Amino acid sequence: MTTAQDRAAVDPRYRELDEAMGRQGRQPDGLIEVLHVAQRQFGHLPLDVLAYVARGLATPLSRVYGVATFYHFFSLTPPGRHSVTVCTGTACYVKRADDVLAAVEHATGVRAGTTGSDGAVSVDAVRCLGPCNQAPVVVFDGEITGARSTAEIVTRVRQWASTP
Repeated sequence: MTTAQDRAAVDPRYRELDEAMGRQGRQPDGLIEVLHVAQRQFGHLPLDVLAYVARGLATPLSRVYGVATFYHFFSLTPPGRHSVTVCTGTACYVKRADDVLAAVEHATGVRAGTTGSDGAVSVDAVRCLGPCNQAPVVVFDGEITGARSTAEIVTRVRQWASTP
């Protein structure tokens, strides 16, 4: 079994995580900031990284896991090469975001909150992205688009599925 020091000595991502915990004084109230660093370093938050953070901040793993699963910007699974996020907030919902999300799920074969088995696409639904005047809002690989038809969105998603 490897120790925390062994991991930090071998993997620079753990060293960065240790530095982040140090900047937070290894206090539990620095958990969200440390989880942001962990996700940036690892791409997602695997259970062993959550356990490492829990030990480093002297916080129960259940609390670390609870925070990681409560906030939508944290992910416990690796992201796809491409991501599509559909806003399902009130303004977008009124503009049929539920139909957009269903069409995206159908076109990709990926349910919201998951990544396809081939790792090509991650699909997410979030409560509000902010630009309500552009409803329905969809984010493609970080690019916000709005006021698109469901057909336009599905066409774009299908193009993604065919590119590496």
